Amino acid sequence: MPSVSAHVAHTLAQHIDHVFGVMGNGNAYFLDALETQTDAVFTAVRHEQGAVVAADAHFRASGRIAAATSTYGAGFTNTLTALAEAVQAHVPLVLVVGDEPTSGPRPWDVDQIAMASAVGARTYTTGRTDAAATTVIAIEHALTYRVPVVLAIPYDVAALEAGSVPAAPAPRLPVPLAPRGEFAEGMLDEIADALRTAKRPFLLAGRGAWLSGAGAALGALAEATGALTASTALGRGIFPDTRYDLGVTGGFGAEGAMELIRDADVAVVFGASLNQFTMRFGALFAPGTRVFQIDVTPAATHAHVGGFVRADARLAAEALVSRMQNSGEPGANDADTPSDRPVDGENSGVPSSPWRESVDVASARAYDSGDDIARDGRLDPRSAARRLAEMLPEDRVVVSDGGHFIGWANMYWPVAAPDRMMMVGTAFQSIGQGWPSVVGASRARPEQTIVLTSGDGGGLMAIADLESAVRAAAGRGVAVIWNDAAYGAEVNLYGLKGLAEAPMLIPEVDFAAFAAAVGAEGVVVRTLDDLERLRAWAVEPVSQRSFLVLDLRISGKVIAPYQEEIIRVNS
Repeated sequence: MPSVSAHVAHTLAQHIDHVFGVMGNGNAYFLDALETQTDAVFTAVRHEQGAVVAADAHFRASGRIAAATSTYGAGFTNTLTALAEAVQAHVPLVLVVGDEPTSGPRPWDVDQIAMASAVGARTYTTGRTDAAATTVIAIEHALTYRVPVVLAIPYDVAALEAGSVPAAPAPRLPVPLAPRGEFAEGMLDEIADALRTAKRPFLLAGRGAWLSGAGAALGALAEATGALTASTALGRGIFPDTRYDLGVTGGFGAEGAMELIRDADVAVVFGASLNQFTMRFGALFAPGTRVFQIDVTPAATHAHVGGFVRADARLAAEALVSRMQNSGEPGANDADTPSDRPVDGENSGVPSSPWRESVDVASARAYDSGDDIARDGRLDPRSAARRLAEMLPEDRVVVSDGGHFIGWANMYWPVAAPDRMMMVGTAFQSIGQGWPSVVGASRARPEQTIVLTSGDGGGLMAIADLESAVRAAAGRGVAVIWNDAAYGAEVNLYGLKGLAEAPMLIPEVDFAAFAAAVGAEGVVVRTLDDLERLRAWAVEPVSQRSFLVLDLRISGKVIAPYQEEIIRVNS
């Protein structure tokens, strides 16, 4: 007779095909049912935080919800940092955990519901008669609100017989939020008018625009308006025409590109929260720029926004394209005579001399090429990042840990779409989530090359899941460790203020040796020539090569531009 845990496993497997976790007393029956009675794939990690990180990365790489699992008590508390990151980043996932028995807590139990709530995650607790229905509700909640949800199975309930697994309804999902009401329609008219008359129009898109599937509509809008485009760090690659795209805004952006954005007279933002980093701490747009924002949030998210529409990015972009095509376009009104029509593209919706045709976008996007070797004799991370961009496979999916080094991949490594560059940890400003990100991304995109970019501090913090990454990605995995023997962000910010640097330093660790210990290939990189191993690796048959770890001994004296921006603001 199926148990309560079996009800959870069967129902979960109808909607989720990948589960990541660590087995323990609290989830043993659930994992047994998952493995023996369903088609869902379970991938073991070595630390419970890694389970949530892997499920998080799986969604970011594929758009498909995944699950994580841990035992109760210490197993659950190990997940909290990753759970908080998923909340902050609006990533849906289900965390299946054991919990205290219904008779009350034991000495090793904690108030898991309160702890999950403290980081913003809701808990649903299964009973003997409602396990399947509760599982569906949990999945529905996660997908509706784009948040992680905890699904708890009390210890004394997990193995109880619960009868045949009932047919559970599919989760109800919300439809895209359409612009509604006179105000929204009027604001869309105003945005269209502003774009139509703008001399220097600019479009900015974020991860929300990608999740809504707005790429094609945004491309059409850019074409109709002659706008330059750019994205947030999490929206990279969303605009289909790269000829007029300025890349990433904020501290990761090239200085020439940021100067062009300040020249814009009208800026329309789709699906981007406009956080302090994207906005360059308030300096992204010049005074006088008319800034409009379209988002599903209840209100505008930055003080510089002058007009706001609450709507799905794709639907709003399509509505604007329709307005641009049908309002004031030459030939749109058959009653017009030639003398009635706009002259030289004025108010036509199709500028005769688009701004974007008059600027050198390629030069504006250029970054400092760096030196082969920095002044302290160690590898210059800028030149290393440029060389790596030439060698890494084009099908790459990049997963990033957090730390000072995040600037190098974001500046120098182009990616084809937002789901090919993810930064798990940055929303909660945490590090140590890189290795398990490889696990989730590799299960989501098994035919593509997964590239981890991580610092030595974060790499050590998550070292338990180096083995998990190597096992999951195998010959399709590469890790680039920016090893400066320090917590670089802290050195740059607090060391420069005169604080003691000793707590900020890390004895130089041999990550190549770590790699060899778990069956990967490790290469210590001290010069650009040492990177040639990657070029050879990239053309070897996948089945004949190992996971490759590149241990880059970089200079800590080269400060990323985004970090210089933070230093300037905090000085």
